Amino acid sequence: MASRTSRDVLVRGLAVLGRAIREEPRIFAVAVSGSVLFGAMTVASAYVVGAVVGDVVVPAIERGAVGVGGLALAAVALFGISVLRVAGIFGRRLGAGYMQYRLQAAYRRRVTRRYLELPLSWHHRNATGTLLSNANSDVEAAWYPIAPLPFAVGTLVMLVGAVGSLFVTDWALALVGVAVFPALFALNVAYSRRMAPRQARAQRLRAEVSGIAHESFDGALVVKTMGREAQETDRFAARAGELRDSLVAVGRLRGVFDPMLETLPSLGTLAVLVVGAIRLRQGAISVAELISVAFLFTVLAFPVRAIGWVLAELPRSVAGWDRVRRVLDATGEMAYGDTTLDVTDPRPATLAFDGVRFGYEPAEAHLPGTEVLGDVSFTVPAGKTVALVGPTGSGKSTIAALAVRLVDPLAGTVCVDGVDVRRLTAASLAGTAALVAQVPFVFDDTVRANITLDRPGIGDDDVWAALRLAEADGFVAALPDGLDTRVGERGTSLSGGQRQRLTLARALAGRPRLLVLDDATSAVDPRVEAAILAGLRSSAGQAGPAASILVVAYRRATIALADEVVYLEQGRVLARGPHAELLATVPGYADLVTAYEQAEVDHTKDETYDEVAPLPSGLEIEVDR
Repeated sequence: MASRTSRDVLVRGLAVLGRAIREEPRIFAVAVSGSVLFGAMTVASAYVVGAVVGDVVVPAIERGAVGVGGLALAAVALFGISVLRVAGIFGRRLGAGYMQYRLQAAYRRRVTRRYLELPLSWHHRNATGTLLSNANSDVEAAWYPIAPLPFAVGTLVMLVGAVGSLFVTDWALALVGVAVFPALFALNVAYSRRMAPRQARAQRLRAEVSGIAHESFDGALVVKTMGREAQETDRFAARAGELRDSLVAVGRLRGVFDPMLETLPSLGTLAVLVVGAIRLRQGAISVAELISVAFLFTVLAFPVRAIGWVLAELPRSVAGWDRVRRVLDATGEMAYGDTTLDVTDPRPATLAFDGVRFGYEPAEAHLPGTEVLGDVSFTVPAGKTVALVGPTGSGKSTIAALAVRLVDPLAGTVCVDGVDVRRLTAASLAGTAALVAQVPFVFDDTVRANITLDRPGIGDDDVWAALRLAEADGFVAALPDGLDTRVGERGTSLSGGQRQRLTLARALAGRPRLLVLDDATSAVDPRVEAAILAGLRSSAGQAGPAASILVVAYRRATIALADEVVYLEQGRVLARGPHAELLATVPGYADLVTAYEQAEVDHTKDETYDEVAPLPSGLEIEVDR
């Protein structure tokens, strides 16, 4: 079993290296050329040293006089070889490093691009820490053997030349080389076989440690308010301890094999001296030849290790590549069409749901899926506001996601201006519809950068117009540097309501013809929310054209502003119509709205919106008054 595992790792590892060579053939050729030059000069240096000792030093000792011409010639030869070896080292290291870092950068981009192509359902099944590890340490691990690879290839060429020169020199010395070099290779293979499972486990634990750390930091508010600091610390420490033990196991194995790999060439040199002395006494070889062969074994010890470095890193490379390939080979990305909409059209867009069904895939293949929406049909007419109302879990946020095609329906169609969103180009859909999510996300950048997102054609006048429409111009103007104020990671210097209004302004700055608000103003004072929605209904000529609005609403004042209400229960539309009509004719709707209204009254008795007290840890709490 271990043998099969070793062969499998070797074959798969060589396949990964082959992929690297195919992707960067020119750089690899430069690096290997430098390595071959270094190897050739290493073999040449052994014979030059042998010639200097046998033909210059020994005769000089016998005569009692040093030949200046011979020494000068020897010095020139050694200097020339040294210069060429330096050139070889430079080409090998520069090429190998350039190739390794290019591959790492290229695959980080590919992994990240793939993340953005894959649907949200795929992301829901994968921990953020694992995804971070895939794009960082796994990519690094996959291409780690690239650094010693050109050296190893050049070493193989050097070994062939060295063994050939040994046979030309003397068959007995050649047999020593034939015995030592395969022994080195076999020792490296045994090392690789035992290292493979240890490296794979260490790479997996790196991702798990990263995942736990990310989860703990991201959920710091919950951890601190629930008093779970000690438990989270213990959870992280336990997995970090496993990673430590795994890496210690890797180091322990290296500690066992490294001395053996260092000792074997030295034993070869000793064997050469013993056999060479016998052959010298027999007159089969000269002193120069013996010195050359002994010196050759000495200088070959380090380059031969390059093969061991590659073999030792193959298990780690295979483990990293398997994790990277899992992302690159993942399926389920959304294929966009080639139909375009005129994003400069001043008229609001029409959104239509027709017989839409949607469900989430099960966590395990043998489990049933979860249906979220069943046969949902309704329309948001051009320029109108439609409110989605329903109890928790009724599918409101899913409808919002379907409207901007974050997910695709299992059945039915979602159309914008009569075109199925699956037929639209990505740019056309993004330019027509904008979603303001329930949980606002703010980048660690300036207010201006958060609103423009480097989109062309959005100047400061457009930014301020969007801020005014989002009722955010006042607090932004009061910030120390206005639009140039950095808001911190995830906007920690802002309150929850300020972050929501900032993300709303971001959407408005793109001049959408369809605006989808998924409970996007829940942290905003009800009066401010009413002002925002009233402004959106008549925003022509301000931040852009008047947009059709689909809003997930809870507050009665917000619902009352809608032209039509769509009432949902358990993923199905139970009623549609004006707010007053549903209030009078649908008991479930009336009970829900009344409960929301009472909860809002109780809430506003004790709290003031949009005020925040920053914590030293970077967390924030709403201030009670």
